Amino acid sequence: MRLLLLVWLVAFNRDRGRCRGDAINFTFDGDVRHIAVTNSSVYVATAETLYHLSRGLNLVQSLSQKGTLEGGKPPGEGRFQKVSPGDTSNKTFTVNTLVPFVKDGILISCGVTDCGYCELLDLRNISKLMYKENMQVGSLQPGSRSLGFLVDVETGGRTETYIFTAIQEKTPKCISTSEAVNLQNTNERQTGNIFSFSDGDSDIAVIKHDAALDFVDGFQIGSDVYLFSNIPSAPRSKVRLVWLESKVNKVQTLRSLRGGTLDCCGPDAAAGRLLASSVIPGGPPVLWTGVFSLDGDQASTVLVVFDISPVWIGTGVYRDPDFCGSDCKEPLSQPTSLRPTAVLFSHSNMTSVLAVKLRTWTVLFIGTGDGQLIKLAVDKSYQTACPRVVYRADGDRQVFPKMHLDQVDRKHVYVALRNQLQRVPVSQCRTHKDLEACWSAQDPYCGWCELHGSCTFEDECGDSVWLSVPDDFSQRKMFSYRVQRRNDGQIALTFKIHVSVGGAKSLTNFACHFATSVDELCATGGPAQFPQCTCLLNSRTLPDEGLGVTAKIRLGKMQLKEQLKINNCSNIRGAPTFSLCQQCITSGCGWSSNVCSWASGEAVNDSVCKVSESGLDAKPQISSITPSAVSFYGRNHAVMTGRDLHHVTKVQIQTYFNCHPKDSPVWNNTGVSLTFHIPSGDKGLVKVCVVLRDGSCHGNASITYRSSPSCTMITPNSTWASGKRKITVLGSDLDFVEGIVHSHASNIVRYPTNTNPGNLSYESLLMENMKTSKTGTLSLKVANQTLTCSSITYHPDPEFTSFTSTRTGDVLSVTIQKKADKLEMTTEELSVWGFQGDKKYNCIIEKIETAGLFIYRSQQKKLTDQMNRHIEDLELAVRNDIRQGFVDLQTENAELMENVGAIPFLDYKHFASRIFFPEGGALMTSCLKDIGQDRVKVQSDQSSQALSRLIQDKLFLTSMVHALEEQKSFTVKDKCVLASVLTLCLHGDLFYLTEVMEDLLQALMQQPSNSPKLLLRRTQSTVEKLLTNWMSVCLYGFLRESVGQHLFLLVSALTQHIAKGPVDSVTEKSLYTLSEDWLLWQAPDFTSQKLKVSFAVGSDGEVSEPLEVNALSCDTVEQVKEKILSTFKAKFGFPYNAALRDVRIECEKGGTGVPLEEVDASSKVLGDVTMLNTLKHYEVPDGASIKLLSKNPHPPLNPQTSLKDDQDFSVKYFHLIDPDVEDERTNPERKKLKLKEVHLTKLLSTKVAVHSYVENLFRSIWGPPPPHSRALHAVKYFFDFLDAQAENMKITDPDVLHIWKTNSLPLRFWINILKNPQFVFDMEKTPHLDGCLNVIAQAFMDSFSLSDTQLGKHAPTNKLLYAKDIPKFKQEVKAYYKLIRDQPPISSSEFRDFLLDESKKHDNEFNEPAALRELYKFIQRYFTEIQQKLDQNNAPSELKEQLQHVKNLFDGLKSCSWD
Repeated sequence: MRLLLLVWLVAFNRDRGRCRGDAINFTFDGDVRHIAVTNSSVYVATAETLYHLSRGLNLVQSLSQKGTLEGGKPPGEGRFQKVSPGDTSNKTFTVNTLVPFVKDGILISCGVTDCGYCELLDLRNISKLMYKENMQVGSLQPGSRSLGFLVDVETGGRTETYIFTAIQEKTPKCISTSEAVNLQNTNERQTGNIFSFSDGDSDIAVIKHDAALDFVDGFQIGSDVYLFSNIPSAPRSKVRLVWLESKVNKVQTLRSLRGGTLDCCGPDAAAGRLLASSVIPGGPPVLWTGVFSLDGDQASTVLVVFDISPVWIGTGVYRDPDFCGSDCKEPLSQPTSLRPTAVLFSHSNMTSVLAVKLRTWTVLFIGTGDGQLIKLAVDKSYQTACPRVVYRADGDRQVFPKMHLDQVDRKHVYVALRNQLQRVPVSQCRTHKDLEACWSAQDPYCGWCELHGSCTFEDECGDSVWLSVPDDFSQRKMFSYRVQRRNDGQIALTFKIHVSVGGAKSLTNFACHFATSVDELCATGGPAQFPQCTCLLNSRTLPDEGLGVTAKIRLGKMQLKEQLKINNCSNIRGAPTFSLCQQCITSGCGWSSNVCSWASGEAVNDSVCKVSESGLDAKPQISSITPSAVSFYGRNHAVMTGRDLHHVTKVQIQTYFNCHPKDSPVWNNTGVSLTFHIPSGDKGLVKVCVVLRDGSCHGNASITYRSSPSCTMITPNSTWASGKRKITVLGSDLDFVEGIVHSHASNIVRYPTNTNPGNLSYESLLMENMKTSKTGTLSLKVANQTLTCSSITYHPDPEFTSFTSTRTGDVLSVTIQKKADKLEMTTEELSVWGFQGDKKYNCIIEKIETAGLFIYRSQQKKLTDQMNRHIEDLELAVRNDIRQGFVDLQTENAELMENVGAIPFLDYKHFASRIFFPEGGALMTSCLKDIGQDRVKVQSDQSSQALSRLIQDKLFLTSMVHALEEQKSFTVKDKCVLASVLTLCLHGDLFYLTEVMEDLLQALMQQPSNSPKLLLRRTQSTVEKLLTNWMSVCLYGFLRESVGQHLFLLVSALTQHIAKGPVDSVTEKSLYTLSEDWLLWQAPDFTSQKLKVSFAVGSDGEVSEPLEVNALSCDTVEQVKEKILSTFKAKFGFPYNAALRDVRIECEKGGTGVPLEEVDASSKVLGDVTMLNTLKHYEVPDGASIKLLSKNPHPPLNPQTSLKDDQDFSVKYFHLIDPDVEDERTNPERKKLKLKEVHLTKLLSTKVAVHSYVENLFRSIWGPPPPHSRALHAVKYFFDFLDAQAENMKITDPDVLHIWKTNSLPLRFWINILKNPQFVFDMEKTPHLDGCLNVIAQAFMDSFSLSDTQLGKHAPTNKLLYAKDIPKFKQEVKAYYKLIRDQPPISSSEFRDFLLDESKKHDNEFNEPAALRELYKFIQRYFTEIQQKLDQNNAPSELKEQLQHVKNLFDGLKSCSWD
């Protein structure tokens, strides 16, 4: 035996990413728990260490909190002693209260060892212990929402300082005097000694509360103390403010308690929860800002301002409902209710706020849960400037609830994020290079310094003029102007500069000069008075094209220039479009009531133009953006889908308050999809709209900016020189990575596979001409950024030197020798085959030894062993099928794509024509009015007009219908055509059509041969088809706006789920289905594969970037092509530019393309039947590269067209179901135990997968209407009509009415829609999809049935499938019918208006003359019978003469083009 061994190296993949801010920072040994700031130092406590830092965050000292606890029984009596680092410890002092007492030079550090424990440390040297005691001061629970701060109390002419603590909850094991709110001494000189609650008498300074509290903030202003908390109380939590007046002593201070409730924000005010707060310096009044959560989980947060000035009510005893002293007695007082002064900012996940007062401005620094620090400037009228992100953390690290301002320079903010403290500058003024840029920053910290000629802080400007933003944000630009016509007819140009003058000097030398290109502009004008100057134009008329004006402004020592374009405001006219409004505003005119006029009052900006609509009839609509979440670096090649996108010129990204919008150009615009780049941005949700040529922006989509990708490690961290080793990158936010780059080939980008937030994989690159190991850098491509991730080492390819084999019985063991290397390959990365002659054997890799030896085993069995194995395989196959069915059933989670892009609704006339004429044909085509149609066929001649007037007579029309229906030659098909033709002829007068239908229905009900319970069950009369058409006309709007989306999602879900498993290409049966008749129970084993498909993009062999396509190993070549084109359309939103039959595919193997065809010389043949080729047949591996090409435009004489064009296709070919031939030995590997019952669970798993879509569809039809709305007009009107007819006919059986309503609406209309989605959408319905929809339609009708069917094990599977759901659906149907019955009736005038609106919506869509000519064919055919019926009904002679006149006109036509 000669054995050949092949060794293949497989590969892996992975990724990483990151971002950093610019602030100075310090990193600690654990997460920050407490921060305290003084003028010279910063103190930070973590879980195990206390840090002393300088203002610049340099480490001064760190103190370990570990130590030993001796004794401790009972708790709180032990002796705690700190130890040096490295020494043995058994306890850690956890700091929960950290308060610097600057006046005494001590740092109060309190918390817990086993119970309460406090230390007083030297502020300048924290290792110096001044005092310690086992005493509770503040909370004993780490991480609790508790507070501690110092309070000054005026007592006896001196000021005493106490420590004020507010504790969330008690610790049961520790004995303590502490309550919810406490005042304790800070030194031993105070009455009662240090940490005492007492003032020397029997009372102690505490306030009680029964339940756990959530304390958020507290502080002292003057003699008033403020305390904020969340109180969990029924039915909703509330936010409480407590005022205390610091006077006399500790006890009297706490007894002065008064309370308020903060109601935020909106009608459901009590639902808010306070997260963070900051007092606004200044006052009175005392203004305060708070971050409130509106939904309890910080997903929706709002920043508000309150006036919290104390309310000291009367002199009586105040007893707070939530806080009390030693005697908690009734009656209770009512806290003051406070409402917000202003709501400033809404943003997701705000966690902290710091308020700074700057002149008339309030500057707010806002921390977020994703690690951003946002600066928001607010003017005195509570108008906000554009928010700006001044710091952004690398990852989603939450900002600590409390931030601190550097009290010395007041230009830095201390911000803590997990284990880091950042010192962030409040502004970067010097980055703005000129006055306009400095002004445009809208930053109260920054102004233009005339002396230095740069943008600076005010205190840096020295003895000079300092120009900054004005005291309000009413203007977006530094200059504004307006053009006015005065009463004397003169035109005045008023120019204004919006700056505020600060600094040590006042502004001098302000002047303006205006000129055109040829002369001076102004005849006269008053002297310039800062900040405004006026110019009276020379006696001239403004030209129609406008007048260009150069404005030169002297501002102190600075010369500024601005170009203006002014127009005669009266001449700016036209349709009120966005562009017209902009022209008006930029000309200095006024815009009011969508009309341009001379300016009055202050100049305005183009924000007033948002009310003006674009001139387009169809405005763009955005359906989806892929991806909708990106890193803050942005994303390249995003795809937007929607409707009417043809005229879009760019995509606009709008941030908070629409500040600083960013525009992105578009390409590949097909009208329903386009491509654009998402620019970089700050973390958070932003709005997206599309801009038209006139500048207007439409649509309301959103994109979420998140953190940048970061990587923590790669595995393996090395690869072989030839590349294609699978590398896995671990980290966070890796789903935002667009490519991987290696430093040795930085121009080559590898695209990741199997990407998710935590890891991604890719195949390593080739490194040529490498002889020794080399280490390079692996980087991530994120938008236009390249982020360093990790180092990766390249080693030479592994070398396999020889192998030996040993036979033991039937077992052949093979040992392969390999040179030692550092690749650390795994068994999964190697594939080994053995060859004996032409026969190939798969080898099992047992182990890889450290010495570089590989052990493989190939087994050969005797015939008896093979038979036993065959039987075991059959049993195993059955077990696996049953188990897999069970697994599918239990794990099916309906992970189907709901984002199906734009829904391809048919327009109304094509929808109606398919309902009216379901069989299609020339009649349907002739009755539609389309562009390019022969004008003769759509013009109404004299004969058609006469017939149109005739059918407006109800007696004639009903007589004609009855006459025709009495003729035996008038078939059911004729009745349906007549009904549809009448619908078209009377479509312009739906109310008259409704009256005719009612008369015909009443006549049908009166017929003695009709059983009431069978009425309207089938379409056997003209009026029954007329009712179907009427329902379709009246319910089209509801179908389009509500039900249609759910129907399309259901059809899409069914189609996708069917494609998850094998589908027989010949019979179209599949493994996943709802219909037993379409179940592919003979399904073979299969595997899922991901193909990398590239598309030919030129004539020189260029190909596109690969597109990942999911396929199955058992798919035929034709099915693979279908999936490629389907994936292309889903990915890009538009179909590929060639049809299925015009493309071919090749698989790349060994550098050449192997053509894949449905049938070729290698196809397997059973008898006279040929098996279609599959991916498995061609041995296409997972991850294979496939190329899609156009077929040869000049094919050979025998081209392979689509095999399905052959009418004997199903006889000549087979796919997954073996043909019935006698010689099956030619295909033994396909023989398998086939049990249909094993696969019945696939029906149920399919039902589970699409069940939510079915429920949503059903409930969109019969679910209750939205609040304050009514049932559909047509349904309510017709059901009331049926109720009235039942009453007239003395029918008292409620079942009859239920059947009538069910037959007229669900059976007659909705079933038609459910079973025929191609009536509603531009799509094809396959026979298999039809089978599945029939099962769903049956369940729909069963829900309306009055009978309870008992189902047994022999019942049809389509009945059993929804057996448990039907009772629930029946109850919903009953409620639906009752809701309609209980609603007040629709008046005749109201319904007439509804029908008139429906007629107008679709006016001029049908070819009414063609329909009239078709109607006359029936009149001509049964003319005598119609005359006789008119005689029977005593029709007036004028009516019969009119009929004869119509006949004469038609008979006299020279050309019968309508025939």
